[in-house]
Amino acid sequence: MPLSFYFELISFLVSLLLFRSSIRKTYLKIFPFYLLLTLIVEILGEILNSKKIHNLWLYNFFTIVEFIFYFWVIRKIIQNKKVKKIFLFVLITYPVCAITNILFIQKINHFHSFTYAMGCLLIVACCIYYFYELFLLPHSVSLIKQPAFWICTGLLFFYTFTFPIYGLTNFVLGLPRVIIRNLESVIKILNVFLYSMFSIAFLCRIRMPKLSRS
Repeated sequence: MPLSFYFELISFLVSLLLFRSSIRKTYLKIFPFYLLLTLIVEILGEILNSKKIHNLWLYNFFTIVEFIFYFWVIRKIIQNKKVKKIFLFVLITYPVCAITNILFIQKINHFHSFTYAMGCLLIVACCIYYFYELFLLPHSVSLIKQPAFWICTGLLFFYTFTFPIYGLTNFVLGLPRVIIRNLESVIKILNVFLYSMFSIAFLCRIRMPKLSRS
């Protein structure tokens, strides 16, 4: 398994601590289930790959789930009700566009680079809006203790830098093998960064019990 898989596993294990904490935010409580699904998909993808079975269809459909989940998370984080309605529209229309692209345009056995690139841009725009809302707050907040800050920071960096790689998949595959390997290394590093941000988000508001002094 790639190095990033173990950071996904660590992030999942850390997220389980949320069930024992007093944090009541819905999106944080749902996160462990999403991370568990991510691990299952990664393992299944590696099994199919080891058996020389085509696995691109698996990642095509999982990335749709991935984008829907992140849209939903950011929608739960932001405050503006009008913008929430826009996010709801995105939540409904994006999977329709992506599934249509996978089944009828780029086909199931090819990576859906068109709608993946669209998803990247939408996630980046959503994260930028979150930071815009953050700067408009009339009072100061401790960003270190804000799970939403760490989550949106991870998403913003990850999708900003993976957009040109996955969005131009058809072109990238024609590059020399050494360049492709370097791009794969970049993606692994970005995955490590993303799941590290998630782990910090889960830990930043959890209060560890104090040891009593004898």
